[in-house]
Amino acid sequence: MTGHHETLKALVAAFNAHDLDRIMGFFTDDAVLEMPRGPDPWGSRYEGARAVREALQGRFKGLPDVHYGNDVHYVDGDMGISQWTLTGTQASSGQRLEVRGCDFYTFRDGKITKKDSFWKIVEK
Repeated sequence: MTGHHETLKALVAAFNAHDLDRIMGFFTDDAVLEMPRGPDPWGSRYEGARAVREALQGRFKGLPDVHYGNDVHYVDGDMGISQWTLTGTQASSGQRLEVRGCDFYTFRDGKITKKDSFWKIVEK
């Protein structure tokens, strides 16, 4: 599925541009976003386009210079995986982050219905 592969590459470009409108164009109205941190085993879950947008807006506010580099994408049917290195500076503490992670995607009719995000835990 070359289409999904191209979608994942374009999505990373939209994230790196911090373009929420473009990012949200890749998601269905009933999309689910699961972030790596949160109170539950799945992190924090956001359901619906409005909630997903607000969560991603929070990501850009918390890591205003966030960038996803060294990205590689894999697709099998309606499932996709992106691996990347996230870099950025936490707005609250000024701490610089560099961490490997991945996102698991589910597609429906060419759009993303679920993004499940994972990061490595870096200890220094």
